[in-house]
Amino acid sequence: MATTASRDAYLRIGLEILASDGYGALKQSEVCRRMGVTTGSFYHFFRNWADYTSALPDYWFTTHTQSHLGPLLAEPDADVALDALISYGLMLPHGAEGAIRSWSSADPAVRRVVEVADQLRYDVVHNIVGRVLDPEAGARYAHWALLIIIGYEQTTLSVDLDTLRWTAAQWVESISRERASVSTERTAAGVPTERTAAG
Repeated sequence: MATTASRDAYLRIGLEILASDGYGALKQSEVCRRMGVTTGSFYHFFRNWADYTSALPDYWFTTHTQSHLGPLLAEPDADVALDALISYGLMLPHGAEGAIRSWSSADPAVRRVVEVADQLRYDVVHNIVGRVLDPEAGARYAHWALLIIIGYEQTTLSVDLDTLRWTAAQWVESISRERASVSTERTAAGVPTERTAAG
């Protein structure tokens, strides 16, 4: 069944190809085959193949990083933002991301997009965990979060979403333990916690 042709549809198909078969399978003929259209349709939306491959990493960044993380920065409740952050990390198109990261090793333009995405993700985690704990802890947990995601996407070992979900749970549990420890230390020192200060 043919997919309704649009610029976004072509780019979504590109991410699907990256996710299922890797960067080596990303060919104009395969994109058009999966779209169920002729190559003539392709040129209604893209000047040439280079135009398409230039647009695809930007599309990934806009739709799978920027559009999701912007609202998290605006969320006033850090705990709500943290829960949403975990959901976001689990729903990423990890197969496509792994392929884009491999692609970036050979294409400086793609690498720049990946670097911007990683920096934004780092900044958002730093911001959220920094509010739950403190900025120094936010930096540590932001690095850890990226190591989890990038490692998951690049490993050649057999892993699955349940493994990632378990790993994310350990990350969150570590934050919770550190938070409880800080609260206990403040209570012992007679420093009001947010809860007691507000109540």
